[in-house]
Amino acid sequence: MTDAGLRHGRASLGLSFGVQGVAFALLVTRIPAIQDQYGISDGLLPVFLAAVPILAGAGSVATEKVVARVRPGVVLRWSQPLVLLALLGVGAGREVWHVAVALGVFGLAVGALDASMNMLGVSLQRAYGRSIMLGFHAAYSLGGIAGASLAWAGARWDLSLLVSYLPVVAVLLPAALVGSRWYTEGEGPGAKESGPAGAGGAVSFRLLLPLCLVMSFAYIGDSTVSNWSAKYLQDVLGSSEQLATVPYNVYMVTTLLGRAVGDLGVRRFGAVAVVRGGSLLAAGGFGVVAVAPGAWAGMLGFTMLGFGLCVIVPQTFAAAGRMFPGNSDAAVARLNIFNYVGFLVGSPLVGALGDAWSYRGAMLVPMVLVLATLVYARAFGPEPARYGGGHERPHTADVG
Repeated sequence: MTDAGLRHGRASLGLSFGVQGVAFALLVTRIPAIQDQYGISDGLLPVFLAAVPILAGAGSVATEKVVARVRPGVVLRWSQPLVLLALLGVGAGREVWHVAVALGVFGLAVGALDASMNMLGVSLQRAYGRSIMLGFHAAYSLGGIAGASLAWAGARWDLSLLVSYLPVVAVLLPAALVGSRWYTEGEGPGAKESGPAGAGGAVSFRLLLPLCLVMSFAYIGDSTVSNWSAKYLQDVLGSSEQLATVPYNVYMVTTLLGRAVGDLGVRRFGAVAVVRGGSLLAAGGFGVVAVAPGAWAGMLGFTMLGFGLCVIVPQTFAAAGRMFPGNSDAAVARLNIFNYVGFLVGSPLVGALGDAWSYRGAMLVPMVLVLATLVYARAFGPEPARYGGGHERPHTADVG
């Protein structure tokens, strides 16, 4: 693989991460409008919301099987347009079964998309020989901010879902298809050697389990912020309705900033130190939120959370690639399932504890889970020497 080919592959994959950030934000931030358009009751809404991550997990499992026959880039090339078309379907339907089908397709395609994107990211990082994974996830965060802003504009001007989604899909769909021409897998040392499946060794769930737990803990923390920050600020800390919308926006911005510089931190201090630092900062953020005397102190806590949590998920995928260099695709696909496990568990867990105990007390549970990441931090350690017995890395390590 030439240096130019790696650069093009890196740029095209970054575009894919950004497009996915836009699409996902446009869906989740317009849930009230979706509920209104289809007349979905409050009792039925959680069923629809839970179905998406469950089907996404199934899509991730299926992707592990599919990449035994085709390259991850092929899966990504076709799953991303499917996600965008499913999003358009959510906006275009009128009957409940329409949105059920559209969300089902969205969930399955998102699972395949998330898994294949991170497979390619891990492969490219291997070829570069240095940390670039956080940069891809920074592109996702940037896309999420753009998508949330577009959703705000749609809500502000009272646009229908179809009118909000159609121009975005019309721009992003051809861009994703053109960008997919340059998808590439790195061919650095330790890369897969036995066909498309990368069957260079079985993936041991026992070895992967620490990373699976860390992934779940991180997404429990993330879903707590996504689903409860506004309610917490308004109902517990007494903020205004307008101010209550600020913490999640601040969280997204700090996530972007943290990921934008995170690769530099990994290169300088190592993945273990960065994950430990992020875990401590995130736990401290939950602690500040739990004891905050007012809204501004609460926002400080959510800001700390963004900087802390943002580094954990990308490094978890990267660590899985290092742990199973001969079969990283399968490791990433299995690890990706726990993204959705954390998402499913986090919101109802905090809600149930808040109702039964207190929302301040409920914030201590994700704090403890994030702190548990420290127990598994060694799983993020450097891979075994594979650059000629610990000598110089390949020249592709210096690609820009």
